Amino acid sequence: MFVFVCAGCGARLTTPLSQVALPVHAHQKYGNGLQLPVLMKSGTFAVDPEPWGPPWRTWEQIDPDEAAARGIYAPVCHLSDGAPGAIVVAPGDTRGTVLIPEKGGGYCCGLDGTDGPNMACETCGLPVASRIDDCSLWQAVWLAPNAVRGRLVDNADAAPLSWAELMAEGKGTPPFEPIATWGSRLGPNHWWSWSPQWEAAAGRALAHLLAASEGRPVTVPDGLIAEVFQRALDALLPAGPPTRRAGMAGPGRPTPDTDADILLVPTHPQTGETWTPATSAYPVPLPFGVWLWLAFPDPYLPVPASGGMPDGVLRDDPPAPRPRHLFRADPGAFQHTLVRLPTVRSPWLREILENLTQHMRARIF
Repeated sequence: MFVFVCAGCGARLTTPLSQVALPVHAHQKYGNGLQLPVLMKSGTFAVDPEPWGPPWRTWEQIDPDEAAARGIYAPVCHLSDGAPGAIVVAPGDTRGTVLIPEKGGGYCCGLDGTDGPNMACETCGLPVASRIDDCSLWQAVWLAPNAVRGRLVDNADAAPLSWAELMAEGKGTPPFEPIATWGSRLGPNHWWSWSPQWEAAAGRALAHLLAASEGRPVTVPDGLIAEVFQRALDALLPAGPPTRRAGMAGPGRPTPDTDADILLVPTHPQTGETWTPATSAYPVPLPFGVWLWLAFPDPYLPVPASGGMPDGVLRDDPPAPRPRHLFRADPGAFQHTLVRLPTVRSPWLREILENLTQHMRARIF
């Protein structure tokens, strides 16, 4: 386990933390005026390998060869010139910091970090982190990589769980959840929606599905998988044969169908490792919790309840309310992934990217 300390004076800035993979939805902006929960589970941290935060440069200021060297193969609105390696933690896991009042930039309901680090070391005053809590953003604290140092505090940190242990835990991510707006005079407002985590995961996966399609139609298995992906695939890819077929693969699943051209596979929640199929099919990564729900769907979605049920007693709660709209993948996660795939240089993929706004208006995203 690690604690992070101030690079200036060595003061402790966090509780002991274990490293996990960076969530796909780490930089997601979801809806408008919505209240999202804390990004990171308490006691964990993740590292973003790419630059994040100000200063920013527009695409017109960036040489295409420089962008390609950074692994970006198509135009984006802007790129960060910040230092790579920002560390994200839960706000409750920080210690010994104070807010910097003059760095309180935000959109409407809180802080968004656009003014640079807005938290300082309480001991020496060095700016060390950005607190994010504005509406429609995941609540988090991003430690500046050039202002903090990681210090090992426990050499006996537990090894990552094996795939078999993850399956035994069975911690899936439900596809529906209640979404809240900021409270009003009439109290908080909630409604059931598709999970923002699912929308971000689908955005990344959809970019890979298109890259693997080679410009041909793609079919996915019936059920929830089709509800998540098929409508967008049909809208973005041409109709007619020959068709490429996508399937599911991963721990606990039967041997992958050798006829499948594409396989939806899980990524390890601690290491970020992608499960490797034993075929030559194109692997499309999904966060483990989302993949688990798709690979082994529950017969219904339970609603929260207090207390426990005696052994042998079946629940009779009604299923959770379904969202009122069709599933839409997150456009930000889709764009972020697609521009980093070399295949985006293909004219037909570039056209999809350039028409992303129109696809959003058509509610594909």
